[in-house]
Amino acid sequence: MNKKVTNLTIKKMKQEGTPISMITAYDYIMAQNVDEAGIDMILVGDSLGNVVMGHTSTLPVTMEDMIHHTAAVVRGVKRALVVGDMPFMSYQESTQQALHNAGRLMKETGCDAVKLEGGASVCEAVKAMTTAGIPVVGHIGLTPQSVHQLGGFRVQGKNSETAKQLIADALKLEEAGAFAITLECVPTDIATEITKALHTAATIGIGAGNGTDGQVLVCTDLLGMSNGFRPKFVKTYADLHQTIVDAVGQYIHDVKDRSFPDEAHGFAVDPEVVKAMKE
Repeated sequence: MNKKVTNLTIKKMKQEGTPISMITAYDYIMAQNVDEAGIDMILVGDSLGNVVMGHTSTLPVTMEDMIHHTAAVVRGVKRALVVGDMPFMSYQESTQQALHNAGRLMKETGCDAVKLEGGASVCEAVKAMTTAGIPVVGHIGLTPQSVHQLGGFRVQGKNSETAKQLIADALKLEEAGAFAITLECVPTDIATEITKALHTAATIGIGAGNGTDGQVLVCTDLLGMSNGFRPKFVKTYADLHQTIVDAVGQYIHDVKDRSFPDEAHGFAVDPEVVKAMKE
């Protein structure tokens, strides 16, 4: 599939049962790489607060941060659908605030859709956005922006009451116009039931099992770019952390023993120029 992926593409993939691949990216180079690999969707997640900016949560991320990084990603993409995350307190105050900031994110970055966390409480905002022509991805289950209210990073929907609430929230988000919904840290069976209950909105799981319409992972986790904590649901496909450490270590060694740069990595000049310079 070489054509540009749109929200209609994602809906069609759900209907046809074609799994949807999604990954995060936060800069131009990573966007180029994952787009070339053939990824369907790229999320410029507010997780950049953790993996790019070094914060302990996503809460400090601002609209300006998201606009800066999302614009960089968009410049590196030819095919994938780019989703920009709406950061904490950029949409919770009012529907008007949500619509204004979603509009900014699309106008100032060129992204294809926006994502926001929450169920029934954000449906009015979702409806306003989609009515205005802004494609929306929802996000329920573990919602990192509400981590303090949730009591930490915990699996959601583990009892019948909370599971029913997740299904209800998903259906309301679909009704409001969301074309896809991220399910984070939801038991496999519950995520599968949510996926079956939805008619048009595709489910994108992260720690939600294999019964969703698609999967998303954080790029730095997938590529093994850190030797720090990795959630249980992460599968690491490379060990770039060690590759980078080894490569930089070799560079340091070559600099110290003056084997780099050698003639192949320098520029020659006519000896007469040097001679004339000294005169």
